[in-house]
Amino acid sequence: MIGYARVSTEEQHLDAQLDALERCGCEIVFKDLGVSGRTAARKGLGQALCSLERGDTLVVWRLDRLGRSLVHLIGLIETFSQEGVEFRSLTEAIDTNSAGGKLIFHIMAAMAEFERQLISERTRAGMDAARARGKHIGRPTILTAAQVKSARRSLASGRTSVKKLARALGVHPDTLSRSLRKVNTP
Repeated sequence: MIGYARVSTEEQHLDAQLDALERCGCEIVFKDLGVSGRTAARKGLGQALCSLERGDTLVVWRLDRLGRSLVHLIGLIETFSQEGVEFRSLTEAIDTNSAGGKLIFHIMAAMAEFERQLISERTRAGMDAARARGKHIGRPTILTAAQVKSARRSLASGRTSVKKLARALGVHPDTLSRSLRKVNTP
């Protein structure tokens, strides 16, 4: 069994986690001290993940010590499963080596998927409502309708190129080209 312990600030202590991991039989414990769980690149976690081999069990004191979010945690545990590695969280009594532990994990995965779908539905509904009120969705437009109209006239006269005109307007030529396609002013 391989342990992983983490505290978010330098002022916190790993003692309780290390004691619990040692009591459950972890031979090696990788640590991150003063590293937020939201940080993707954690040296200790990276070392722990690289050391795992088929048949190993990664043990944490609590779920929040491992994953940045429920979605991230589920992704890690699914990867472990594919690689023949078990997972155990001491506080939540989750052990993917048992049928009950796998059940709890699958319930968590279903809840995370449900949460993702709800967020997506709410986002789409909010965007649809904003569009219905005439709000622009997406990045703000850089060029005004008057600038695009003037640019269209200059280009039609043959006096300049898109590249030169874009430079004069302070935008990338692609931005000007997109604006010319979008705004239908004579």
